[in-house]
Amino acid sequence: MAEIMGLREAVSGLVGDGDTVALEGFTHLIPFAAAHEIIRQEKRDLTLVRMTPDLIYDQMIGMGTARKLIFSWGGNPGVGSLHRFRDAIERGWPHPLEIEEHSHAGMANRYVAGASNLPFAVLRGYVGTDLAKVTPTIAPITCPFTGEELTAVPALTPDVTMIHAQQADRKGNVALWGITGIQKEAALSARRVIVTVEEVVDEFEQHTFGIVLPSVAIDAVAVVARGAYPSYTHGYYGRDNAFYEAWDPIGRDREKFGEWMEKHVLGVEDFAEHLRSIQEQGAMR
Repeated sequence: MAEIMGLREAVSGLVGDGDTVALEGFTHLIPFAAAHEIIRQEKRDLTLVRMTPDLIYDQMIGMGTARKLIFSWGGNPGVGSLHRFRDAIERGWPHPLEIEEHSHAGMANRYVAGASNLPFAVLRGYVGTDLAKVTPTIAPITCPFTGEELTAVPALTPDVTMIHAQQADRKGNVALWGITGIQKEAALSARRVIVTVEEVVDEFEQHTFGIVLPSVAIDAVAVVARGAYPSYTHGYYGRDNAFYEAWDPIGRDREKFGEWMEKHVLGVEDFAEHLRSIQEQGAMR
């Protein structure tokens, strides 16, 4: 059953070093506040899962939280590359990053398999592509009924899924609407679930294509107004497109990145010492 608590308490109690953590949200409801709390608590060696890693994972990778990334597309929407992601892959900064690349369809089906308590998912999407040559979690499988060659991918069962939503009620049920992406499946596939919400209400209103996640599927609910900023929360505030454009020169330069994270997220006095600690931990792996 969901418990309403502070975000700091939720992350401290439910996210551990070495966990596999999914932070999902498509276009809007991207859980930036939750990611920033993970960074502030200096969680390490995480396997990060996300269908479309964008700025949220660029920041987490650059801050040294990630050991591995499982993903389907990575970039700054409408702008270009994720430079902290590229720096980790190309130069091992702040430490090397392992990657496991899939298609959108493959990732979605992996979440569905996890939510359905199945060991793997089957789809046609990879036939004729080269992804299987570089991703060991893509394997051919023959249909026992038709003989058709298909593709199997293992279920995703994160240790923790973190999402943002519009509302929770006082019993810990959560309502989200708008473009809901894969949040429901990511939550139902996980062992533990943390949801940040804009507000707690006495009763939900009905919304077209709205989703209600029951309290029994959630461990912690934290009220964080504007918890998806600079992405948007449908019905509450818009997307800060200027921020996404401004991130490109910030993320491109290690020093500018460090200054921005220190000022707006981390709040530490010696950012250079923080990064040295991250690199030393990476060298000891």
